[in-house]
Amino acid sequence: MSPLGEFLVLVILFTVVIIFYTFKQFQESTESNSNYLKIKQMTKTKTKQIEKEKLVAETLNGRFAMIGLIAALGAYLTTGQIIPGFV
Repeated sequence: MSPLGEFLVLVILFTVVIIFYTFKQFQESTESNSNYLKIKQMTKTKTKQIEKEKLVAETLNGRFAMIGLIAALGAYLTTGQIIPGFV
């Protein structure tokens, strides 16, 4: 296998590990956020309630955006193009 092929396999494996780690952290954070929201509800203050699904979606969106930026930077550093093979 060529060095570029080995590098691409390494990048793909690294990305898969990051995605699994992100989902695990995401599940743990939703559990802790639900406890936080319950405590906030018990204080009887008039605060704007953020839906749990929106919080999860925004966090996941931000993490995937960072992975995309790292992938674009890696593609540019290795090939000199943002989208390799696309002229």
